[in-house]
Amino acid sequence: QIQLVESGGGLVQAGGSLRLSCANSGRTFSSYTMGWFRQAPGKEREFVTSISWTGGGISYEESVKGRFTVSRDNAKNTMYLQMNSLKPEDTAMYYCHVRLFGRDYWGQGTQVTVSS
Repeated sequence: QIQLVESGGGLVQAGGSLRLSCANSGRTFSSYTMGWFRQAPGKEREFVTSISWTGGGISYEESVKGRFTVSRDNAKNTMYLQMNSLKPEDTAMYYCHVRLFGRDYWGQGTQVTVSS
């Protein structure tokens, strides 16, 4: 069972930083990759980053490379997204995602707004 809850969003000026968290409050004894997606108004949901269970496999969408850093703490069942040098185009609802045994799990999302 996977239950994802995001937090840490907010309003920040361009060039600022935010740290998002995604906690899995459910119980599972399986390892799983976690990821972040985002969706801006009027746009499709897009991939941002993912991290494997061990943390050894990480992928980033091209536009966030060098600015965003994903990490996880399996003991706390939590994934983090450190976002630096934020740009207005990073404004979106950010969603946590897990795919386990062919089923997709999503959090409710946390809003990130970057003002210019």
